[in-house]
Amino acid sequence: MTQRVHYDDVSLVYPGSTKPAVSHLELDIAEGEFLVLVGPSGCGKSTSLRMLAGLEPISTGKIFIGDRDVTNVPAKDRDIAMVFQNYALYPHMSVAENMAFALKIQKVAKDEINRRVKDAAALLDLTDYLERKPKALSGGQRQRVAMGRAIVREPEVFLMDEPLSNLDAKLRVQTRTQIAALQRRLGTTTLYVTHDQVEAMTMGDRVAVLKDGILQQCASPRELYDNPANAFVGTFIGSPSMNIIPSLITEGGVDMNGFLVPIERDILGKASGHEVIVGVRPEDLILSAEGAEMTVTLVEELGADTYVYGTYPSPEGPVDLVARGQGLAAPKIGTNVKVNPQRTYVFDATGDQKRLS
Repeated sequence: MTQRVHYDDVSLVYPGSTKPAVSHLELDIAEGEFLVLVGPSGCGKSTSLRMLAGLEPISTGKIFIGDRDVTNVPAKDRDIAMVFQNYALYPHMSVAENMAFALKIQKVAKDEINRRVKDAAALLDLTDYLERKPKALSGGQRQRVAMGRAIVREPEVFLMDEPLSNLDAKLRVQTRTQIAALQRRLGTTTLYVTHDQVEAMTMGDRVAVLKDGILQQCASPRELYDNPANAFVGTFIGSPSMNIIPSLITEGGVDMNGFLVPIERDILGKASGHEVIVGVRPEDLILSAEGAEMTVTLVEELGADTYVYGTYPSPEGPVDLVARGQGLAAPKIGTNVKVNPQRTYVFDATGDQKRLS
């Protein structure tokens, strides 16, 4: 039976370190939810997963699966199943034997094992491969076998640690769709770790963004994109990344190298200094007859979209910008163009750069 998961003020400090790998993590994962942990390398996402699995002892706080405090419960007794980046299949066993191995260790009845393996193989389109050895499978098929090995255990929680990293780009897109659809069919609570924000946005019911071991924001993909809590979340979510432009506060708005971007006074009044960070998504930064001047450094023509990259002089030095156009005649590299922000996000320039608007 699937269960909710709760991290109650959980921290982990590794021996020999003074800085927490994960700091005061407070997170609820609803029963049957697909939650994705995302962030750059070293942000604590895999550590958070491993603490839930019982593979890392936590320093402070508690972890609950359902109503059960599993903080000090051994990994084998937590009723979770993990899928790793490395498939970790036994090369001398067939697909069916790999999927059944954990059940044999648990001394599950042979008829029940066969039923679960056949059901999982049908779900994962592996029925025709049950007698094959892993070396006779493609990367995507091996990953599905690893998934099947987890599914047959019928756990309370699935944990997946970057399971698609070893697949090529096309297969990764196909497999992530299959995993998301499969999770919805099974309804098992799932915690999924990735560094790929596109993967996170397309798979998760909610996405939790971590940085330096601290949870920055946890919300639906659309909420993260439209309402980032701070500049880090704004730049991490979205591809190409949000433009971040340090700007001086002036009468009526902010100054972008002589071009006034109108912003309400009550928003700018929340700033802790005379400068703010203006965030603009590439689709909201248009080439225009009026705007801030940008020198073009690269043009990517992708058919329906054209991405124009350039540099813009700010008070703190050159800032890289990217604008997206549709059906535009692409400007030449080295020319100066004007860009006009149509929608802006305003962040504080100090501290954790929280959003002001």
